[in-house]
Amino acid sequence: MSETLPTRKDCSPLKVYCRPDERERIEANARDAGMSVARFLREVGQGYRVRGIVDFEQVRELARINGDLGRLGGLLKLWLTDDVRTARFGEATVRALLERIETTQDQMAGVMRAIVRPKAED
Repeated sequence: MSETLPTRKDCSPLKVYCRPDERERIEANARDAGMSVARFLREVGQGYRVRGIVDFEQVRELARINGDLGRLGGLLKLWLTDDVRTARFGEATVRALLERIETTQDQMAGVMRAIVRPKAED
């Protein structure tokens, strides 16, 4: 016969006294991790590493940048195949395209760094 564990509501709570600034920080960290304050404190208190959720706007920005890279790569591929539509593309145009690809990659790397940087470094 297996024992059933009591629900958390059936157990006594832990009380944590903190200053208002500490409370705000804890609440902000829980919000950034996509958790309730209770779950956040329970997981941190048990030694679990809390993983934050990725900001939706940053993911959308990465998707936009990735689309730009795809379009730029398509133009470069078209030029490399000696397509008639790219006959007017000179070396300067191709160099500009390559620079734009590099700039876009740098932009994407910046967004990725912002996503993975720990909150303490903000």
